[in-house]
Amino acid sequence: MKLHHLNLTVTDVSATKTFLETYFGMRCISSRGNGFAAMFDDDDFVLTLMKGKEVHYPNTFHIGFPVESEAEVNNMYQRLKEGGFAVEPPQHAHGYTFYVEAPGGFTVEVLC
Repeated sequence: MKLHHLNLTVTDVSATKTFLETYFGMRCISSRGNGFAAMFDDDDFVLTLMKGKEVHYPNTFHIGFPVESEAEVNNMYQRLKEGGFAVEPPQHAHGYTFYVEAPGGFTVEVLC
């Protein structure tokens, strides 16, 4: 059995949708105004985004996007930095990784 669906409550569905499309290759297959979007990845994992007035995830909560190499981690870091996101440089921790605060109120990890 595998996990196939996750719902995130976000403060800005449109900005979060654009962020996931632009930087992580997700595609929106359905949306309803500015309050809902259904996103798919290349493996057909479904990430739904629902509008909430306030979002309070625990400090350690995050979603992760694994890539194949340190070069890809560095490329994503550079793209996000050039896109205006405040990101600390990648580091060797539990792999080679960095975190970015996504629009909408949650954290994303990029790692290999």
